[in-house]
Amino acid sequence: MAVSFLRYEVSDLCLAKPALRSLSASATVADALESLKTSQDNFISVWDCDHSKPKSPDGSGVGGGGQFCRCIGKVCMVDVICYLSKDDSLTSPSAALKAPVSEILTKIPGHVMHVEPSCSLLAAIDLILEGVQNLVVPIISRSNSRRKKHPKPISAATTTIHNGQEFCWLTQEDVMRFLLSSIGLFSPLPAMSIDSLGIISTDILAINYHSSASSALQLISHSLSQQTSVAVVDTEGVLIGEISPFTLACCDESVAAAITTLSAGDLMSYIDCGGPPEHLVKTVMQRLKDRKLQGVLDNYTLSSSSSYAHALMMTSSSSDEESSASPNRSLRRTRPGRYTRSSSYSARMVRRAEAIVCHPRSSLVAVMIQAIAHRVNYVWVIGDDCSLEGIVSFSGMLEVFREHLETMG
Repeated sequence: MAVSFLRYEVSDLCLAKPALRSLSASATVADALESLKTSQDNFISVWDCDHSKPKSPDGSGVGGGGQFCRCIGKVCMVDVICYLSKDDSLTSPSAALKAPVSEILTKIPGHVMHVEPSCSLLAAIDLILEGVQNLVVPIISRSNSRRKKHPKPISAATTTIHNGQEFCWLTQEDVMRFLLSSIGLFSPLPAMSIDSLGIISTDILAINYHSSASSALQLISHSLSQQTSVAVVDTEGVLIGEISPFTLACCDESVAAAITTLSAGDLMSYIDCGGPPEHLVKTVMQRLKDRKLQGVLDNYTLSSSSSYAHALMMTSSSSDEESSASPNRSLRRTRPGRYTRSSSYSARMVRRAEAIVCHPRSSLVAVMIQAIAHRVNYVWVIGDDCSLEGIVSFSGMLEVFREHLETMG
């Protein structure tokens, strides 16, 4: 059984994976924004294709001296939000939207990499541990020929086909789900505590609750690159909540206005779920006016169907008597291992924003299930007094499983 597990290839993990929606490297930030808003995926792949070169012999168009067509990166709403939150973008948002999409691509090389379907699972894990976040894999199926002849209609700005070939990608989450499905093979590892396994990292990104949200911009970018999150703590180091890229990715570009004007604590309330609280909408509007940045909202209102911009317009026409009471943003414990903030909101949420936590004594499999269930790549580790002690990430878990796989071989 263990030996057969080692024979798995990445193609075994690609079954029923959807084809990647892609964006040309020549596209603009506005193109990326439009594609993200119409996509069900948080990320869209960015491709660099030179159609002047002949197709490669195998028809893939990747390598082999044939047509140069490869995935060079990925973008999500967080990339757009962070870019639009910069001073230059706030001064001229329309110019920022016309900038090439390369402006928001990560400058760290190797986040995406092409691999063959026959690439072994072990090799894939090694690549992920070396820093690759997405493995781009050709989709090989009997329906490929039909897909080529009858491609699905999609936005003109995006495509799923490159030289007659569709691709999907594998992530850390995909590999972790696959390992969880065969967790019995790794006994007794799954039952061991994360503390005893030594996978609790103290290298965390954190910001004080009362600090300005704009001061967290670089931390948010780093957390996106690391596939973790930014902890929001009080003066005593107690975890209050988080500013998570996984939550921001479900918002729209107008969050840039909130980041520019609100504190870290108020930003948590804004992006939590349901829609921005009216009192925060008014606060953002007034502070933008004070900083002579009203053009930021005007531009977003004209260039997008932003629910937040719409809320700002509605609020500006309402009377002061219609203002709602401030929501309670305190952290409340709902059940062991899970914290949430009450009466909070977001513009475009698909899941509630929560700080998912565990304790040093939590078992490896319990933490895996927590992360996978909440579609995040990490879990915060807190002490009995709720003080933040560290973070456990998928990459740390994968290192442990990789070492165990060596003994299985």
